[in-house]
Amino acid sequence: QVQLVESGGGLVQPGGSLRLSCAASRSIFSIDPMTWYRQAPGKLRELVAAITSGGAANYADSVKGRFTISRDNAKNTVYLQMNSLKPEDTAVYYCNAVVAEGSRSYDYWGQGTQVTVSS
Repeated sequence: QVQLVESGGGLVQPGGSLRLSCAASRSIFSIDPMTWYRQAPGKLRELVAAITSGGAANYADSVKGRFTISRDNAKNTVYLQMNSLKPEDTAVYYCNAVVAEGSRSYDYWGQGTQVTVSS
């Protein structure tokens, strides 16, 4: 199993930047992919970005060109660099990992970190 702890959220003005971190309690070297989700009040949780063990990244259309996901396996940490933030980016952001344990896979989530984009 793995524990995930997000950090780096806060209040930022439109056009600003924020970097979220997801610290894992164990090696993430073999976790493929690591992902970021977000959920705004009254809306479904949506996939924001994913990164494979090899570093290949995919993004939701709404954040392409603005967000960058990365991973530092040596630090057991995944990052989400968020630039050109918009009010519609306001949400709780969650880190997610699917981990193989024996013959089964388990879905792990962090507690979330609040991102508020407002003037």
